Amino acid sequence: MEIRRLAESDAQSLWNLRLLALETDPQSFAESLDDHRQVSVHTFAERLGSGGNESFVVGALDGSALIGMAGFYREQRPKLRHKAWIWGVFVSPPYRGKGAGRSLLNTLLELARPLPCLDCILLDVATTQEAARSLYLSLGFRSFGVEPRALKVGDAYVAEEHMVLELHPA
Repeated sequence: MEIRRLAESDAQSLWNLRLLALETDPQSFAESLDDHRQVSVHTFAERLGSGGNESFVVGALDGSALIGMAGFYREQRPKLRHKAWIWGVFVSPPYRGKGAGRSLLNTLLELARPLPCLDCILLDVATTQEAARSLYLSLGFRSFGVEPRALKVGDAYVAEEHMVLELHPA
């Protein structure tokens, strides 16, 4: 398995994997299938090519097949630049429990930690996603609250746990 930062040439694979994520785990993502389908592969390519060191996606590949992803972006406003976010973490169901998620996040964190003046990395995880929550805790993230009814999927509500990894704890 190869873990690497995705490039513009990976846009179609990323678009397809994101579609799979939204189809298989709709309760884990704020974006809907309809939202996703309105974003072109070309837009995905532009985003992958324009983020620099502060906005990127890492992917897990089995041969040429993209089987996992994790996104990262840093806040841009001056009062928020000390924070960044992990988003869109997903591993294709046949590859779960085999270390792909941990490898994705370890690589993402290796790319993020050297960024100057970055103090913390945040993420939200659906409370229904116990395996993901356990992974985040094992990587040093801690919970700082739960938002009830954070997402509404059909007629069901999903709570999200807010987590933070403090890079320079006091």
